[in-house]
Amino acid sequence: MAMEPMNAMRGATSYLLLCLISVLAISTYGSPVVVNTWPFVDATSEAWRLLLESADSDSAALNAVEQGCSKCENDQCDFTVGYGGSPDEDGETTLDAMIMSGKDMHVGSVCDLRHVKDAISTARLVMDHSTHTTLSGLQATAFAQEMGMMLTNLSTPASSSAFYSW
Repeated sequence: MAMEPMNAMRGATSYLLLCLISVLAISTYGSPVVVNTWPFVDATSEAWRLLLESADSDSAALNAVEQGCSKCENDQCDFTVGYGGSPDEDGETTLDAMIMSGKDMHVGSVCDLRHVKDAISTARLVMDHSTHTTLSGLQATAFAQEMGMMLTNLSTPASSSAFYSW
């Protein structure tokens, strides 16, 4: 599947929106609900699977959101989410992610994350292990590395080709 060239902002926005709208809640009937307005069925299924496996856990909803978004990062949903996503004006793929706890309204996010494949997990680490709400750029990457995240090249042949044809 060929990747269409698009501006970097659209790619970053697509990923950020995915994390914002892939939410879990308990409906008025007491049943868990997974909501995802994007057509990323595998990500929704992964969140649902994890939610059902750990429904009694206090962190079940956050874990399900994180893993649903991670599924999309790894699968490169529509080639704007995760590694190999839309390159910026310098040809580099950078990632953004946000996660929020509906229970206590704590938030963690990363912007312009470089060389780290697991953006949503890094955002979760920001929420759980820092006093910050958002880390960006080099600070986000340094934090991710300090927390044990592996550094890697986020570009793929398709994203590089999109950049050069842009």
